[in-house]
Amino acid sequence: MRYAPLEVAVGGVVLLAAILFLWQARDVVQSGPSEGYTLHAQVANIGSVRPGTDVRMSGVKIGQVIDITLDPKSYFAKISLKIRNDLEIPIDTTLKIASEGLLGGQYVTLEVGGAMDMMASGDEFEYTQGAVDLMSLIGQAVFSKRD
Repeated sequence: MRYAPLEVAVGGVVLLAAILFLWQARDVVQSGPSEGYTLHAQVANIGSVRPGTDVRMSGVKIGQVIDITLDPKSYFAKISLKIRNDLEIPIDTTLKIASEGLLGGQYVTLEVGGAMDMMASGDEFEYTQGAVDLMSLIGQAVFSKRD
């Protein structure tokens, strides 16, 4: 069989694109902080947050979710976060589960407080807000009584 030079060139470009895609995917998967300190939070509803989910502050990724368990006493989800070592988080910071859009995924966002004291590794957020259930909100709006 003879192959035309154009077919060989196109095959090479496709193979190169596949290799670059896999390289980029590897970088994205490994982009979490390898070092950092751990903070915890208890949230009533974590939505679609899973281990590996971004933790952001002002829209900038500063860490990731590393573990999720259920607290058998409060029945809240207990999430553990790995935060970059170069950031100090005030103790009155609020942790929220936010959505990227109507159909987008969810992430953990931190809204910085004004306290002078900073959290240390192993500390737990005092102020949290769980994920908003969009379907419940729509149902309430549609079926609410109008007086």
